Amino acid sequence: MRRLIRLILFLVLLVGAWQLICHFEVWPPYLLPKPSEVAGSLLDGMRDRSIPIAVRSSLVRLGIGFGLSILVGGPLGILLALSRLLRDTLGTLVLGFQSLPSICWFPLALLWFGLSEKSVVFVAFMGSVLSIAVTVEAGIRTIPPQYLRVARNLGAKGPRLLAGVILPAALPSFVAGTKLGWSFAWRSLLAGELLFAGPGLGFLLTMGRELNDMARVIGIMLVVMVIGVAVDRLVFAPLERKLMRAWGLGRA
Repeated sequence: MRRLIRLILFLVLLVGAWQLICHFEVWPPYLLPKPSEVAGSLLDGMRDRSIPIAVRSSLVRLGIGFGLSILVGGPLGILLALSRLLRDTLGTLVLGFQSLPSICWFPLALLWFGLSEKSVVFVAFMGSVLSIAVTVEAGIRTIPPQYLRVARNLGAKGPRLLAGVILPAALPSFVAGTKLGWSFAWRSLLAGELLFAGPGLGFLLTMGRELNDMARVIGIMLVVMVIGVAVDRLVFAPLERKLMRAWGLGRA
């Protein structure tokens, strides 16, 4: 409760400072609208349903791209961790591709899939799959060696060693990797939607810019931030706390 009160007070102070800056016209109104104008723009977007439709479209694309990246990135990270040959060959390629900004995949996606939803989903997928693979690989490789020695001395090997020791020990790293991958996928998706003429939060940002509607631009940015914080606080934070307690790494 104390944390919530601190957060509310901070937001009230922030909005107050914003209102003061607008009152003294530090920047022209068309560059920095008042908080009430941004709130009005958000209410208009809710009334005409443009914001709910955009949120739903973006989250569907994100769900497809991010879900595929978990299905591919997790096993890929496991293979890279368990095979030195793959780590020395494919692992180098994965590291190289991971250094690419996500938006660099968009020209390739346009050539492969055209200006369509598939291109946006592909960019979101590529934005997260490699980070998940690298994090999972690092998590498995940092498993304490004594765990593996004890398991092998007890007769565990092959799939049994993988399912009974390696994967449970690497689960916190896997969750950390999916959290990192989610943030990359979210950013990549919005970057792709900026260039995609279809329903989505990125498209609303583009429309706000083209119409010089700064209240709409700031309002959509706030929606994007709220969704990001909500997913982190409601999905990943409870999961991480539960894992920390189960693995004896946090407070009981």
